[in-house]
Amino acid sequence: MSKHPLVTEQLRLDKWLWAARFFKTRALAKTAIENGKVLYAGQRPKVSRTVTLGALIQITQGWDIKEVEVLALSSQRGPAVEAQKLYQETEGSLERRLAATEKRRLIGAAVQAPAQRPDKKSRRQIHRFKRQEN
Repeated sequence: MSKHPLVTEQLRLDKWLWAARFFKTRALAKTAIENGKVLYAGQRPKVSRTVTLGALIQITQGWDIKEVEVLALSSQRGPAVEAQKLYQETEGSLERRLAATEKRRLIGAAVQAPAQRPDKKSRRQIHRFKRQEN
């Protein structure tokens, strides 16, 4: 058995997100919920929303959008290995995230940085060009 007890009663959404290690603090989880970065069953929830087993939660973090199914409830934050047992990412979500990551990687590879910084003459040309646009 793990160090932290699994909860069988009610648990707030912000506390579950914190215990599942999606956010470092409950305050960050609360802010994400209030700003619409977390959807519970496809709708914007309140911070105090009660989490139920089998619920689908969509979490936006940076570029990634994860859709997870709640497998267990825990009121305490434990090691990452234990936290990963609280949820399972859906297959569709995982495929979309991997495809989006690959797309960003390919776009980044297509954009090449200049070989060196512009010299004084090049900077003058850049400034002249920018002034012409205005």
